[in-house]
Amino acid sequence: MVHRPTSKPHGDRKDWQNLKRLLPYVWDFRGRVLVALTCLVLSKVAIVGMPLVLKEIVDALDASKLQTNAVLVLPMAMLLGYGALRLAGSLFNELRDAVFARVRYHAMRGISLRVLKHLYSLSLSYHLDRKTGGVTRDLERGTNSLSSILNYLVFNIIPTAAEFTFVAVILLGRYEPRFAIVTFVTVASYIAFTLLVTNWRMHYRHEMNTLESRANSFAVDGMLNYETVKYFTNEQYELKQYDNTLAEWETAAVKSQTSMSILNFGQGAVIATGVTFMMVYAAQGVVAGTMTLGDLVLVHAMMLQLFIPLNFLGIIYRALKYSLADMDMMLKLLDTPQQIKDKPDAKALQVSKAHLRFENISFRYNAEREILNSVSFEVPPGHKVAVVGPSGAGKSTLARLLFRFYETSSGAISIDEQNINQVTQESLRANIGIVPQDTVLFNHSIEHNIRYARLDASHDEIIHAAKMADIHDFINSLPDKYNTVVGERGLKLSGGEKQRVAIARVILKNPKILVFDEATSSLDSHSEQQILSALEAVAEKHTTLVIAHRLSTVIDADNIMVLEKGRIAEQGSHQQLLEKNGLYAHLWELQQEERKTAELLQDVV
Repeated sequence: MVHRPTSKPHGDRKDWQNLKRLLPYVWDFRGRVLVALTCLVLSKVAIVGMPLVLKEIVDALDASKLQTNAVLVLPMAMLLGYGALRLAGSLFNELRDAVFARVRYHAMRGISLRVLKHLYSLSLSYHLDRKTGGVTRDLERGTNSLSSILNYLVFNIIPTAAEFTFVAVILLGRYEPRFAIVTFVTVASYIAFTLLVTNWRMHYRHEMNTLESRANSFAVDGMLNYETVKYFTNEQYELKQYDNTLAEWETAAVKSQTSMSILNFGQGAVIATGVTFMMVYAAQGVVAGTMTLGDLVLVHAMMLQLFIPLNFLGIIYRALKYSLADMDMMLKLLDTPQQIKDKPDAKALQVSKAHLRFENISFRYNAEREILNSVSFEVPPGHKVAVVGPSGAGKSTLARLLFRFYETSSGAISIDEQNINQVTQESLRANIGIVPQDTVLFNHSIEHNIRYARLDASHDEIIHAAKMADIHDFINSLPDKYNTVVGERGLKLSGGEKQRVAIARVILKNPKILVFDEATSSLDSHSEQQILSALEAVAEKHTTLVIAHRLSTVIDADNIMVLEKGRIAEQGSHQQLLEKNGLYAHLWELQQEERKTAELLQDVV
């Protein structure tokens, strides 16, 4: 079974290990990190220095200590110093942000590239099993979470810790220990209360998000199936299930807001209690003559200044937990094991004759489902071998095994006596071209989709390939010609037009081994005959494996194998198989009758 990360925000996570895994992406710019941290420290020195200067200003303006000659000079210098410190705090804050921007975005780029590269390295079974929306969501959220975590650390948590350290040093150095003790107890109580209440109220937020998503899914599903809703007059049913979900969401939202009010009031109560104790002690010191009015302003300003960043602690804590969960889901993508790997000593495939051989190939997706059982055949150089049979017989699986999208359960596939398991996957696929049954195109121009087979191809080569695929005239009839954008997955083109683009693409690639997997399945009889001649020209002097449902497309094959329930039931030329009067002859008779019926219906129309 393929492992997929769950989308749950909580679970068995290893946050510290995950953070360590991200360090290499930050370490690339360790010089910038050092500069950013230096700016951070300087900014906090300036910010903490402001209350110290403010104390001197208040003391200087204390009427009992004013001196006539110093009134106009000393306060002005202090005021200018206060302004300079405020300006310096802002300057170093912005410098920190600017310097650290390269670190943050480089880390986002690096981890995104690594995850996408890993996804490309995973086997086809993973990608068939995955949910594309879930994977892209995990990748996007994980990348953004890395940015958020770095932001929280560098712009919130570390600065707050630095400021608390400076305040503690000043209070311990200048005043009685009780001021520092009150600060420590207040901050510790504030943090403990915030974390406890935030953890308690987070499930309300989770419930809100779940119910909101459910309500949206009801609304979107109903809108997408608007006609069905109208056909069966089920508007009230759709509205009821939407409203019932919103009623639950409303209840959870009220609880969330109420718990937020409790959190805010509790935080305010802790701050008020701490500030009150500080002011009482400071006022006692002023009355006793051990402290000045400036000292009272200083401890009050420091206390309030310290709690400004702490006011966001609950928000930051909650966001940090979400970010760590999102990052964990992204890193689990990285931890998804590769099922198909190149061997350490794998060499590049060397193709000269292009002799293809399947020896005793057995394959099963799982223990209960056997697809192929001891299948053996070969495709000599320059020959065309066809594989036909009923749906589900395992025909297309042969092509996937040849491309090493899956590993065989037993047996071996070789090209020019080289086991494909012993060569690099890149060199293997570079020597094979395929026209698949379901052609999926990029949301780009027709020219780009054809050139995708060989990125350095010239425009003239692309036109030549399109002509051989009998699609050049159609492309030229379009307003934008070769620059026509085909839409997502090529949906602006018909099935036959997409297959012709795929044929042009494989012609441009010009590999030594060709695979046609139901290459004309989306074509009508007339178009099929036109394409068949093109395919014959393409396959000339190439080793060709044709997987087909329509037997009329393979009557010229050198050898035709009939697969039934994963085994080769019979093989031979078209005429030989008809003479055997077996499964192939039966399928041929059925398809001829279907073709005659279709032609009669077309004549009537």
